[in-house]
Amino acid sequence: MYPRYEIPRKLVFQVAGAVLSGGRRDLHADAAVCVAALGPALRVLGGENIPQVGPALIVMNHYQRPGFKVWWLSLVVSSLLPMQHTWLMSAEWTAPGVWYEPLKSAASRALFRKLAGVYGFLLMPPMPPRPQDVAERASSVRGVLSYVEYVQDPVLCLAPEGRDMPGGVLGRPASGTGRFLSLLAARGLPFVPIGGWEQDGRLTVHFGPPYRLEATAPPRSKSETRDHAAEDIVMKSIANLLPESLRGEFA
Repeated sequence: MYPRYEIPRKLVFQVAGAVLSGGRRDLHADAAVCVAALGPALRVLGGENIPQVGPALIVMNHYQRPGFKVWWLSLVVSSLLPMQHTWLMSAEWTAPGVWYEPLKSAASRALFRKLAGVYGFLLMPPMPPRPQDVAERASSVRGVLSYVEYVQDPVLCLAPEGRDMPGGVLGRPASGTGRFLSLLAARGLPFVPIGGWEQDGRLTVHFGPPYRLEATAPPRSKSETRDHAAEDIVMKSIANLLPESLRGEFA
């Protein structure tokens, strides 16, 4: 048994209108409408750790299964965050190995760019990294760092894995992710880990206590080692909030 996931039809039309017109919408309010339609109701654990103000870096797992996409977890998180926030999301929906991949990639790139305009999302080339995306990825990283530096009390949300993992278990992020997370930590963002999954027919999210990555990462290590160490710290903080069966190599 799985929960019922359904976006209210009225909201679909409202968002479609904003996409076509280039309008803006409130992410928290729209997400709350979607979550209110869940059946059974959402289960929230660690509610005392939900941040009420920024700055913060929200890091969650990329849980998925056939029939469930990670953006439902994103909607849940956005419905629970009372302050202004934004998501770092893929700029493209890839489908490696299938004949319609070019069409899917082009269509999703156009749609995601429109959605980013509606909700203020920050876009990043898809994972795993592709050679042709090097310049675009570097530009996206600079854009994210600029956002963090110039927005007052920024709240940025992301899933470090950046892609679907087999069986929905926690997986290791792509190379360089630890360095990127360290750059965000160096700009004063406390990390707030979240684990999300389905259990007993209910969608469940578990918020962990905030922490400072720079206070836990090993100092003066080699770049590759430090990158890996930062990944371990962040992913283990998420794994600790998940059932053991979903922790993968971070159990």
